[in-house]
Amino acid sequence: MWESESESYSGVRDRSFLPEGEADKQDGFKPDGFIRREQSWHVSSDIPSDLVIKVGELTFNLHKYPLLSRSGKMNRMIYETSRELDPNVVVELNDLPGGFEAFELAAKFCYGIAVDLTAANIAGLRCAAEYLEMTEDLEEGNLIFKTEAFLSYVVLSSWRDSIVVLKSCEGLSPWAENLQIVRRCSESIAWKACANPRGIRWAYGSRQSRTNSPKWSAAGGGDPRDSPVPADWWFEDVSILRIDHFVRVVTAIKVKGMRHELIGAAIMQYAAKWLPGLVKDNNNISSSDDYSSIAAGGGGLHMIVAAGTGPASAGVREAEWTGSAAREQRMVIESLISIIPAQRDSVTCGFLLRLLRQASLLKVAQALVTELEKRVGMQLEQASLADLMIPAYYSKSETMFDVDLVQRLVEHFLVQEQTAEGESPPAGKHGTNAKMRVARLIDSYLTEVSRDRNLSLTKFQVLAEALPDSARSCDDGLYRAVDSYLKAHPTLTEHERKRLCRVMDCQKLSIDACMHAAQNERLPLRIVVQVLFSEQVKISNAIANSTLKEAAAAAASVATDGHPYQPIISTRKQLIEGTPQSFQEGWAAAKKDINTLKFELETMKTKYSELQNDMEGLQRQFDKMSATTALAAKTGKHGSTAASSGWTSGWKRLSRLTKMGGMEGQEQMTAGGGAAEVAAVRKGTRRWRNSIS
Repeated sequence: MWESESESYSGVRDRSFLPEGEADKQDGFKPDGFIRREQSWHVSSDIPSDLVIKVGELTFNLHKYPLLSRSGKMNRMIYETSRELDPNVVVELNDLPGGFEAFELAAKFCYGIAVDLTAANIAGLRCAAEYLEMTEDLEEGNLIFKTEAFLSYVVLSSWRDSIVVLKSCEGLSPWAENLQIVRRCSESIAWKACANPRGIRWAYGSRQSRTNSPKWSAAGGGDPRDSPVPADWWFEDVSILRIDHFVRVVTAIKVKGMRHELIGAAIMQYAAKWLPGLVKDNNNISSSDDYSSIAAGGGGLHMIVAAGTGPASAGVREAEWTGSAAREQRMVIESLISIIPAQRDSVTCGFLLRLLRQASLLKVAQALVTELEKRVGMQLEQASLADLMIPAYYSKSETMFDVDLVQRLVEHFLVQEQTAEGESPPAGKHGTNAKMRVARLIDSYLTEVSRDRNLSLTKFQVLAEALPDSARSCDDGLYRAVDSYLKAHPTLTEHERKRLCRVMDCQKLSIDACMHAAQNERLPLRIVVQVLFSEQVKISNAIANSTLKEAAAAAASVATDGHPYQPIISTRKQLIEGTPQSFQEGWAAAKKDINTLKFELETMKTKYSELQNDMEGLQRQFDKMSATTALAAKTGKHGSTAASSGWTSGWKRLSRLTKMGGMEGQEQMTAGGGAAEVAAVRKGTRRWRNSIS
């Protein structure tokens, strides 16, 4: 039923409307048709015309009575002009929908001349009949009735006719909307697009174009019409519609439950046709041969790119996007954004980013741009670096690329990931993988934009730290971006370079990155030391793990077959020799400093041991003198008091030497003290000795 073509409806001449006596008068001219002479139409009749009607730039020389009998509007206008004294008054119908083509058909119908109704002229003729008030009140079977019947029973039952009629309604606003022609055609198209494709017979469009298409070629060499029906069979036909009518069709298709990925694919194909600058290669997208004449002249506006580094040029000439063309492009983009299905992956992330690029260029409404940014954030892990390089067309920043936009996209991505993790905890692994892909993408983006000398350190740092630490298992991409930024900004201070390098973790650098960093003169010295230290820790951990594995493997080997396990790398020397020569040279200097410190520490320990031995000898002599002094006190001999006082003074001087740092060998001593201080010194010396050992 869908393949039925337009049938011809002919207006039957009915003279019952003529006044008495006029019927015989009309028999005299027997109109056979209209004749065009330059910008005027004349009825081929022997009776001279008595009514001049001007529609647009054309003039129709007609007769009053055939028109006033079937048109209520013409009846009133003829009555008003007949009251004027000037018989040559011209009736102007400049606002008639459908123009002079529709009026010509309506005039022929009034004269009883056969009129062929087709999908191409039915919409204009239906609107013209409504404008001329050609109702059933004037005559049964008037033009409104016949055009309405043709629309309902012929056009709406045919896929092709519904498309053609809807396309022809573009110049009939608001009449086509008020008469429900657009709504009925849109619902008819939506119903057929959502129907089971197995029941479709392929006579609705150009068989020749579909037969030559690769996707319509039958594998067995049979009739292509017998091949399976592709799910996107309706994309090409609806893509010729104007954007407002396309939106009506897609909205009706959504209501009927079409899969969101198919709707998204149809939107992408429509955008590729009407926004040529949106895709890289759209040469394979063309309208059907049936509608090529209707869609002629409806292409979009190409984006012209020019050289420039500042935001004033931004790579685009603004003059190319002014006027009506810019408004049409803006309307297309805004309409497409509003009908994209809400489900994730309805359209590709690359398509959304290219749409966002043109939305920024054409100054689309900010609310729609924000909505589009959120959509990009939902699937940012699918983006490519080329699509992310969006110029800063109208940004207040002086950078070449819109870094603030990318920062907002990352923020939307993190918000979506947190929401998804809260709703479905089992999807945590997918979220981690998505974050890692976004981290690699942002690292590559930072490497590209870091070459812009107008990019501030703060913007670079904020974007680099936007993702959590868990998103990066390796910071080689960040190191590459940091090094690129240092190359492009050689005037950074030492503090700024340290601040820049804090965005990366030295422990997450690979061996190749460490080799490069050890020889990179642009990095601060502290960062180079951290890189070397972290690499030494990795080597130590690798040696320890290798030793444990070898021991476990040896034990397992002896337990199973009694043969000892032969390690692949048996010594630490072999492991170190396997590292690159440049890293060994960098580490040799640091190791030399460590050995120097160890030698000085051993020297201090030796001096301390010598002082400790001297102190123990003095202690023994002091004990002997104390015993002698005590014996002399009992026997009353006081001659040894002076000697005891001398030993006591020497001990105190030695105690003072210990407190002031006996390891350095200072020899300045003072007198004073008693036996209690000797005990305190001995206790302190023992504690310090234990701490050193």
